[in-house]
Amino acid sequence: MVASDLVIAPVSSKADFGAFIDLSYRLNADDPNWVPQLRAEEVAKFSAAGNPYFDHARVQLLLARRGAQVVGRIAAHIDELALTQPTEQGMGPGTGFWGALEAEDAAISAALIAAAESWLKEQGMIRVLAPMNLSVWEEPGLLVRGHDHPPMVMMGHHKPHYQGWIEAQGYTSAKTLYTYDLDIRREFPPLIQRIVSSGEKNSRIKVRGVDKSKFEQEAATILDILNDAWADNWGFVPITDKEIVHTGKKLKPLVREDLIMIAELDGVPVAFMMTLPDLNGIQQRTVGKNGKPSLLGWIKLGLWIFKPTQAGMRVPLMGVRKSLQASRIASQLAFMMIEYIRRAAIANYNSTRGEIGWVLDDNQGMNAIADAINSTVNKEYRIYEKGL
Repeated sequence: MVASDLVIAPVSSKADFGAFIDLSYRLNADDPNWVPQLRAEEVAKFSAAGNPYFDHARVQLLLARRGAQVVGRIAAHIDELALTQPTEQGMGPGTGFWGALEAEDAAISAALIAAAESWLKEQGMIRVLAPMNLSVWEEPGLLVRGHDHPPMVMMGHHKPHYQGWIEAQGYTSAKTLYTYDLDIRREFPPLIQRIVSSGEKNSRIKVRGVDKSKFEQEAATILDILNDAWADNWGFVPITDKEIVHTGKKLKPLVREDLIMIAELDGVPVAFMMTLPDLNGIQQRTVGKNGKPSLLGWIKLGLWIFKPTQAGMRVPLMGVRKSLQASRIASQLAFMMIEYIRRAAIANYNSTRGEIGWVLDDNQGMNAIADAINSTVNKEYRIYEKGL
């Protein structure tokens, strides 16, 4: 595809792939709230050898060039598991995706989006959800509110003008995702404290931290609850066993037994809440703008991972089994897990700030829980859709 002197072509060589990875570092280097990720992690993310998403997805990486200069990139992809989901839940047959958009100007962005759409149509897709970078479980949506502060671990950051560039190509909002900011030093309102206290007196309920010595078993328990709890949610795509093993291995250095809770009812695991120390906070200070820390940076990063003091805390995932979701006990378990994690974050990590999300804008239960503990929306991410 050629527009004026702009040429868009598939990534077809090792050099092309390196240019695809490097571009985001160059184009975002001047943004103080963009957090450079480790280059090795980005390489793995977009590689079949490093990301099990590729096991059930077709992915086409595209580069835009003006002459010899790389000026933009995009990833078009089709998730075979997403194609099997019910249409009324947002995915379903004929739905493709694009993500990882980076461009020097609006014209390049428009050409890249058109190229991604063309590839998706050639593959038989009739609809696009975007941006997805890459799986819905990785970095879904475009940041449309909250550009004034860095994202926490496993969340994206995009320049404000991308919103206009995307909407100019005929994309409309499909869903908005919220993240909630919480001052964890403040005790929860008296009503929430009474709910937690009541749960602690209930002999049927046990809330415990995970056991890292049984890491694979605990991960399997969490995956089982997650796939059950989220099955009816908009945008849900099952996580495969290979993906959970991969994610577990990747996140294991951040896993703390007192920050990931499993709730049991009558001895059966029925809910979980995962909290991670905010790796982005230390990476912003230690990882170079090219994604490669200096020797001192590596040392500081390693020391922080060993003991993440004064870290922000993010809750990226929680779930309660479907059989309990309409019951009072579901919110009680959620409040208990949040409170136990809040206490541990203060006592053991000297933390002051937490973040919950992402949460779908129409997830009334989770939004009500967030409101009840006096958290406030600090970022919004938008997932767009367009017919092809």
